[in-house]
Amino acid sequence: MITDLRLQHFRSYTDASFELDNGVNIIVGPNASGKTNLLEAILVLAHGSSYRGADADLVQFKAPWSRLDVNMPNGARIVKLQVLPTQKVAKTFELDGQVLTRLAPSRTLPVVLFEPNHLLLLSGSPELRRNFIDDLIEQTVPGFGTTRRHYKRVLSQRNALLKKQPHGLSEQLFVWNLRLSELGGKIVRERSAIIARFAERMSELYGRLSTGQNDIALAYATQFPVERYETALLHKLESSVELEKLRGFTAAGPHRDDLSVLIDGRPAQETASRGETRTLVLALKILELQLIEELREQPPLLLLDDVFSELDGRRRQALTSFVSSYQTFITTTDADVVVQHFTTSNIIPLAKSDNTIQ
Repeated sequence: MITDLRLQHFRSYTDASFELDNGVNIIVGPNASGKTNLLEAILVLAHGSSYRGADADLVQFKAPWSRLDVNMPNGARIVKLQVLPTQKVAKTFELDGQVLTRLAPSRTLPVVLFEPNHLLLLSGSPELRRNFIDDLIEQTVPGFGTTRRHYKRVLSQRNALLKKQPHGLSEQLFVWNLRLSELGGKIVRERSAIIARFAERMSELYGRLSTGQNDIALAYATQFPVERYETALLHKLESSVELEKLRGFTAAGPHRDDLSVLIDGRPAQETASRGETRTLVLALKILELQLIEELREQPPLLLLDDVFSELDGRRRQALTSFVSSYQTFITTTDADVVVQHFTTSNIIPLAKSDNTIQ
């Protein structure tokens, strides 16, 4: 739980302080008033990085540094961003007086972000669904973030070799094929396990949200059997070299997999109505919230960035019923749309021309 927050030279904020409630905090203001920037600051303090840009983007324009301070019942943490003469940004973290250059996974705070782009989770590209699953695993499985980064690096190096096609390509690729298969196996097993957890609860939760009787099935859509993924992927990589040389990229691996969602046996991406799609996405985000709490043994912070305006009354009410036990931050341009769903809440007003709250 966060009790108060101060932002200095962060994005649009020169110096702003906020007192926060342990329940629902409603951040109200017109467009360009800094609502999303405030949520981004909480994410940076929680995870150590932004989902919207590089560290250099976080420092206020022409400012030499940026600083974020947050207090919690069990301690304080500070994030400092210093612009170097090279224009690169040096980032440090201070946790209860200890200075760190990176935030280890065990030092992060669990957090769930729900913003309008997430409503495209089912209708958008498979990459959106892969990132949704991988981001969740990264918050709950120690070491997965490292595995994920290593896989991306090896994939990039293998693709570069395919495009250059140097002498002795097959021999050079063999080392990368082995490594890609090894890392790929670790990724797909974690994905398969977390999707199985989703699948166990999805139909029941969807029914509670929609009052319908639809059968919802989730599955990991992958090219190879999970139990022998490394062997199958390695064989595919070895046998497809000539075709991949022509394409210039690696066509097999976890980066090509997907999350399959079926509603009454039919692919949701093809047959679900707009309302059904939004209910499915809402169910996935609620399950994400619950699974992170269970696996981290700590309730996550819940950040809702202008989501209420994208949901109808029934789905707003459904979401409201699940957030009561979490510290929640909701941004909106219209407080009336949100306030009516909560008996008590902390209103944080923002003005377009003044981002300093005393």
